[in-house]
Amino acid sequence: MKVEAKLFMLVGVFFIPVGIVYGFMVQWHEHVGYLALFLVSAMTIMIGAYLNYTGNRVGPRPEDRVDAEIHEGSGEQGHFSPWSWWPIVLGLAAATGFLGLAAGWWILFLGAGLAAIALVGWVYEYSRGDHAH
Repeated sequence: MKVEAKLFMLVGVFFIPVGIVYGFMVQWHEHVGYLALFLVSAMTIMIGAYLNYTGNRVGPRPEDRVDAEIHEGSGEQGHFSPWSWWPIVLGLAAATGFLGLAAGWWILFLGAGLAAIALVGWVYEYSRGDHAH
């Protein structure tokens, strides 16, 4: 994870002077632009710090080493539900929420309700039905 951490840290450091230059170009009157660039910098530095911490804790992965073999990365990578429809419902809820931000606030509340239903369904999909544990 060292490469990912360095990449995010580099991007975060890059956006600091970009935000300063942008601030000078607009004479610090347009607050959204330079504040957004500073926030992007802060967020990418936070992600880079997390990846650096996780990389130090977990150790080098096979893809981090030059001498690694392909078979070292094989095995279980996680548990994924190939038949689950809840991610699609959650994506529709997010799209509805963003539409609500652009078109009308009442649509945002519909998206939030649909998101709550989708999250509960996704979390508890292995607690009931054919695939219950």
